[in-house]
Amino acid sequence: MNDDLRFGLVGTGYWATETHARGIAAAPGASLSAVWGRNPTAADTLASSFGARSYEHFEDFLGHVDAVSFSVPPDVQAPLAVRAANAGKHLLLEKPIALDEPAGDKLVAAVESNDIAALVFFTHMFSPPVLEWFEMCDKAVWLGGDANWLGSALTSDNPFNTPWRRVHGGLWDVGPHVIGNLQRTLGPIVGVTTDIGSADVTHLVLHHETGATSTSTLTLSAPDKADGFTMMLWGPAGRTYLPIDEVDSVVAHTHAAKTLVELAESGRRGHPADVRMGRDVLRLLATAQRQIDAR
Repeated sequence: MNDDLRFGLVGTGYWATETHARGIAAAPGASLSAVWGRNPTAADTLASSFGARSYEHFEDFLGHVDAVSFSVPPDVQAPLAVRAANAGKHLLLEKPIALDEPAGDKLVAAVESNDIAALVFFTHMFSPPVLEWFEMCDKAVWLGGDANWLGSALTSDNPFNTPWRRVHGGLWDVGPHVIGNLQRTLGPIVGVTTDIGSADVTHLVLHHETGATSTSTLTLSAPDKADGFTMMLWGPAGRTYLPIDEVDSVVAHTHAAKTLVELAESGRRGHPADVRMGRDVLRLLATAQRQIDAR
């Protein structure tokens, strides 16, 4: 008898195919059993590529899985994830978990009331080289940091050039990664000051509970030649940089799926990248957005 945790995948786009499906397929204790998407033809194609079955109706899909991995826009993800949670399915969510605070709160409430495991796929927080770097950072005192994500997702031929990213920009797409990393290394964020540049360029100044401060520049509109991510911490020991060149998104997703399996089997629910942490990040994004809107 196969005792693997049966994963269903919601989504059929580039990230679903290249990262989520491959990550689940490689995760110990997990199997990709079902696919559901808003495009049934694409769901059929993706499912057949991984020996899974596609479903036309979401409720039928839920009836054949133990856990759901989401790779759809945040405003699509949130209500579907509530339905999955209420059906008792463990969740592997994308970031941000929603596009507004009430939707995020409703999702967290559904997770907690149904006693399920729910993780958010912050890529760096499940990347083994970055996890090692986090552990190293825990052994030193850091006074500040700087993280810049100059993405080029909005160029015409980029597979991440999707409608929700064109509307919400770098703050909401790559901002969660940056906020999560800075919060993980410098401590809880208690204040944010926001400014904007051209296109979707957003600048953040973050104040941490520890007394540290950090800064960030975010965009999806950078030229291809400027594309990249850097994160630096500074303190008495000098400077240290997140090993971004060692990050493999499929390996990270495999680790995330494996972690969800372990939480589901053990009954443990807390994790540094759980849905409550996802809600904390959502609240900071919403605060920053309100400052932008008030300008």
